[in-house]
Amino acid sequence: MNGRLGYFVMITALFGAGAAVPLVSSLLAAPPARQQASVGQQGQKDFEQRALAADRAFVEAAAKSDTPALDKLLDARFTWTDANGKTLSRQEVLQQAPKPAITDEGAQITSHNYGSLESIQVHNGKDHALHVWVNRSAGWRLLIYQEVHLLDDPPAPTPGTRAACENPCKTMPYQPKTQNERDVLGGFQLLQTYTVAHDSVNWGKYVADEFEAANSNSDQTLTKPGRMADLARSKMAGYTPMPVVEMRVLDFGAAAILVSKHQPPNAKPVHITRVWVKRGGNWMEAASYQTRIEDAPVR
Repeated sequence: MNGRLGYFVMITALFGAGAAVPLVSSLLAAPPARQQASVGQQGQKDFEQRALAADRAFVEAAAKSDTPALDKLLDARFTWTDANGKTLSRQEVLQQAPKPAITDEGAQITSHNYGSLESIQVHNGKDHALHVWVNRSAGWRLLIYQEVHLLDDPPAPTPGTRAACENPCKTMPYQPKTQNERDVLGGFQLLQTYTVAHDSVNWGKYVADEFEAANSNSDQTLTKPGRMADLARSKMAGYTPMPVVEMRVLDFGAAAILVSKHQPPNAKPVHITRVWVKRGGNWMEAASYQTRIEDAPVR
């Protein structure tokens, strides 16, 4: 499996934006007591390295359809969404394990830690995958795996409906259960509102600097600067908000996962996973993966 190990050789953003470090199989011993700051930093690195090691083990097990190994790595609430928008439960994956879309050892990897969550993104040409790991008492477990395959060519422009944005800007078919859920959903609705208004300045207040988005209705991924530039140029003038038809929120304290199904007008529904993080008292979107559900009808 040396090729699989090469697949995770370079992990970017592990120790900060733009950083690149080799993935090692062993970790340095703790420094002396006088270097308490270094001890804390090393402990955080060790913590993240365990998540990355678990992710490498998952990719290897999935490539071999090794269900006993997968059984040890998948969270009880795990879901797998493939590039066609089909979502499988943990039980379904263990019954017949699908193959991951990306197994190329040359894939690009980005990783960000949000306390008990580790968000890992894998990029290879038009294929992209989001792996969300959660730290449980037994160790790191994979909570969400989602694939996105980008369009080969730019999508045809579509005119906006000019209709008022009710859902999701003002209302959604979901009742928050905690204060964190209320706060993160409030941020999400403001983000949608500023998108419709093409207000790039206020939009940026609710988006983390490391933000990345992959959408199967687009031919390219988006970053925070790129999306802000599009909004400022009114390039998204035809943007029409996609009403939420299903929503669930996974609250992890300083981070949250929004998993939703949206129904755009005259199109197939979309399965979306969003990673949100709380910084300085404000909730910000850090990742958005949107996969069109191919076997669903156009509505």
